[in-house]
Formats: sequence, C-alpha cells, structure tokens
Amino acid sequence: MKRKPFLLSIVAAVLLVLSAAGTSFSSGLGGSASTAKTAAAPSGGCGKAPALTSGNHTIQSGGQNRSYILRVPVGYDSNHPYRLVFGFHWRGGTANDVDSGGTDGYNWSYYGLRRLADGANNGTIFVAPQGNGNGWANPGGQDVAFVDAMVGQLEAGLCVDTTQLFSAGFSYGGAMSYALACSRATVFRAVAVYSGANLSGCNGGSQPIAYMGLHGLRDNVLPISSGRELRDTFVRANGCTRQNPPEPANGSLTHIITTYSGCRSGYPVVWAAFDGAGHDPGPIDGSTGDGWRTWTSAAVWQFFTQFGSNTQPPPTPGSQAIIGQQSGRCLDINNSTTANGTQAQLWDCNGGSNQRWTYTAAKQLVVYGNKCLGVGQSAGNGAPAAIWDCSGQADQQWNVNADGTVTAVQSGLCLDASGQGTANGTKIQLWSCSGGANQHWRLEN
Repeated sequence: MKRKPFLLSIVAAVLLVLSAAGTSFSSGLGGSASTAKTAAAPSGGCGKAPALTSGNHTIQSGGQNRSYILRVPVGYDSNHPYRLVFGFHWRGGTANDVDSGGTDGYNWSYYGLRRLADGANNGTIFVAPQGNGNGWANPGGQDVAFVDAMVGQLEAGLCVDTTQLFSAGFSYGGAMSYALACSRATVFRAVAVYSGANLSGCNGGSQPIAYMGLHGLRDNVLPISSGRELRDTFVRANGCTRQNPPEPANGSLTHIITTYSGCRSGYPVVWAAFDGAGHDPGPIDGSTGDGWRTWTSAAVWQFFTQFGSNTQPPPTPGSQAIIGQQSGRCLDINNSTTANGTQAQLWDCNGGSNQRWTYTAAKQLVVYGNKCLGVGQSAGNGAPAAIWDCSGQADQQWNVNADGTVTAVQSGLCLDASGQGTANGTKIQLWSCSGGANQHWRLEN
C-alpha cells in the first residue's frame, strides 16, 4: 500500500493531548451495540432505472466542480435498497487510490471493505470522493457540503437504504469521517476513523453516532492521543461510560479491540489500538509491516454490517457460509490468503469472501471461485483440510450430508474442528466420525 503521510508541520499546529480516566470496559465488537435488524428506508432512486453507473462522476458543489468514483454492485437490482459506503483518501492520496486499492489492488479497494462486501452477497455501493488539493481541509464546511451533494445525487439516482450510510477514511480521510460524524450524525449510521485527528473540523459532535477508532501506539505522524481525543467526543455524545480501554504493550506487535460499556443502545463506541505499523490503516499482527491481510478490514466490516436492515439484496447463488454447530463460527481461510496449503480454521463470521463457499455439482467446496478444500491423497485422521488449486481429484471431493456432517468422499472421514475447539483459529482437519458437535455444520446464505 502506497500512502503519503501528513506534513508534520500541519499536524503540530492542530494536535491536542488527551487525558482519559476510568476503568470499566468490555472487549470485542459485541458490547452494547444493538444488532437488531431495522426496516430499510428506500431512497427516491428505488424502483427506477439507475441514473448512475460505475466510474468517474462530477458534481457542482459550492461553485466548484467536484469529482468522485462510484462502484455499483454487479447485478444491481433497483428494487433492493443498498448499503452506501464512502471511502476517504489520506493527504496526498486520491480517490483512485482508494477505489483501486493501490499496489495491493482489489484486495485493498476501499480499505479492504469492497472485497468483503463482494463475498457477502455484494450488497454495497461504494463511493470514493476526491479532496481539493488531495486533502480534506473543509474550509467553511465546503467538503461536508460536497458530501451532501453526493448523497443527494446518489439517493436520487440509485436504490439506497437511507438508514445504511457509512464513512471510512485514513489520516486526513479519517479527519473527514470524523467531521461527518460531528455534523451529519443523523445522515450516517456509523463511521470508522483510521489514525485520524481533528483536522477537518467538528461542527457539532453532540449527537450520537456509532463510532469506531483505530490507531497505532507508535504513530509518528498523528500521535495516538489525537485518536483518543476524537473517540472521546462520541464517548460523551453516545452516553458511554468513560474509561481507559486496554492497549497493547509497545513492542508486542498485537492489537486490542474494546467496545465501550454503557453506550446508548444502537450507538456503540469501539476503540482498536495496535502496535507495530505506525501511521497506517493496514497493520498486521506480528509484523512492523502492513498489507491487505490486516485484521482492520474484517473488524470495520463487522462493525458496519451489525447495523444491517431487513431488506438486503439476495445472496449470490451457491455462495454460503459453513458454520460449526458447536462453535457458531465460520469455516475461514486465515487473513483471506489464497496460498495453496493454507489450512482452514474457525473464525467469527464476518461475511468475507474467505468465508463464502460454493458446493459444486462435482462435490467440491470452492472458495474465492478457484480454490478447493482438499486433504491430500491417502489422508487419515488429523490430515489438515486446506485450500488448493482445484484439480478435480477425489481428495477435493466432499459429501454434504443431511445429518450436518461433511465427509471426505475418498476416506469417509468427517470434517472436524481439532480437539473439539471452539475458539478463533481452531484448525480444521479430518477425523473419524464420532457424532460430536465439532463435526456438525450448517450452511447459511
């Protein structure tokens, strides 16, 4: 991922140091968030031929010609209201950087969210606006007005669920997402701020909105104190219990996600602190580098999609999640890797393409459209279930049985969660069928 950071001289002029107090916290993304489905609110573009298509668009706002890139889902249906996600670029970045995914390509498009949306029934419209001077200074609120103009055009020209607008951005783009949280809390359902600061202003900030902040301990461009400051704006607005959420130790190369307690129902505040990658939206645990295999994409996607409505586009035909009966977790390929030999595991269901499987007429379990779950020739108890290029061989064939078991055609052994484990990361293997709950699975759209 190629990014240009903020000029330190600009940052120094605007950063404030935050002191936080309190002790109560809860970990994970569940917390006090209300995940109950709400009724969709179709926009004026529903039921009509689409007036907008994927690609570059211009719009008049504040006497200026402004531009944005639009991504309409493949198979768009004008009778289904869609989620709408804005992706804001960093200082020196462009709308094309966000839309294209930069050097990581499709896998990092819209901070990795587009890939996850495509694996979760493709029910999302994405928008990448272009900032003036490749930034989001928002003088006199001109960038917020630009967003207002885009929302109006998009809701009139496409079928949008007006209860499902979201914003995500890194660095200056995070500052812009924060500005929208402050001033458009009744328009946007939630925002995710990657390594942001109060650089685009905060006109308001007293109304509740679901808020997720992600920030690195060793950020040398926008110190983590700036991210804590933004977070605490909505700790107050959402009525959450003030606290000092846990953060990983310096040098640990890990991350900790905390959901605040006491927040107003439906308006959670989530804080994700990480160590290792500095000023970056794509940290990878155990590394000081970055990349599209980061945990941040799935965390933000899970945060946004918990607010889903009852009216969503139909699932992609044949693509399903395989969920363990005992664990309630999904059959998952770690970090969305496509490398041959990657062993399947259990992980919290997040709708990602690495958790969407197609059972074919040839009895294959296919992920990513071209990788098959296999166990190798002459596999016995303990053989890892891993992904490989689809070969049509018997070791990549499975029987999906009425009793909930999945058995290897070649050996008759069961797909099994190792050691009857239920935790994230539990490896998937072959084992003699025992009737245990760790060998029973269900398929869900």
